[in-house]
Amino acid sequence: MATIPEIPLNDGHRIPQIGFGVYKIPDSETADAVVSALDAGYRHIDTAAFYDNERGVGEGIRRSGLDREDVFVTSKVWWDQNGYDSTLRSFDASLDRLGFDTIDLFLIHWPAPKHDKYVDTWRALEQVRDEGRARSIGVANFHIHHLERLARETGSVPAVNQVELHPWLPQQEVRAYDAEHGIVTEAWSPLARGRILGNEPLAALARKHGVTPAQIVIRWHVQLGDVVIPKSVNPQRIRQNLDVFGFELDADDLAVIAALETGERTGKDPDDLG
Repeated sequence: MATIPEIPLNDGHRIPQIGFGVYKIPDSETADAVVSALDAGYRHIDTAAFYDNERGVGEGIRRSGLDREDVFVTSKVWWDQNGYDSTLRSFDASLDRLGFDTIDLFLIHWPAPKHDKYVDTWRALEQVRDEGRARSIGVANFHIHHLERLARETGSVPAVNQVELHPWLPQQEVRAYDAEHGIVTEAWSPLARGRILGNEPLAALARKHGVTPAQIVIRWHVQLGDVVIPKSVNPQRIRQNLDVFGFELDADDLAVIAALETGERTGKDPDDLG
């Protein structure tokens, strides 16, 4: 079983570099998927209020037999709950559904800038962190100008910025900003929702290394230094997605992947949602 590297956060905590995403897994199936992932060696589960499967995540962790302290859990407040008081209520509801006393990382899911509540939401996250109920706090889907406003108005920066990130959309400017300001970049949709995996250059790299195209892309994320959260409900693929430490992409491989950039998103632009 692979030992997953941990990345230090700017608040003194650490986050496992590869996590297990549960987006679009029905709550009734989530516990089994989480048990499979933890059995395969994952120690980082990423959920959200919007996913409607926090109960399954909590149940899966309890069923796994692992200590709660051994599993890093992320959840998020949905954009229609942005705002100070509504975020506090959303956080309490997430804790209740998970069945936990603390959440390792709690994120603003989307800035929803047209609603103009994400700064107040951030202040609510600072409160639950200061109370010790969230160990770390961060954001998701924040452009640089959203991060700059948070820093300007609150004087603090997130521990994590989780963004859509894959070879079509490598987010170089966001990653550079995050690195400069001590923010860990985390990739959602790391395989472009599977759409990129039929790409022939990736298939050629997979043949070269004797692995799957998905393993090539996840290894690329690891070598970028980002946190990556692939998702699958297939036990074999769950294990394969974690088995990326037995090979390394060389400079030529990385150049092949860099040439795939198109700027294409599989989700919404953060300035457009909400």
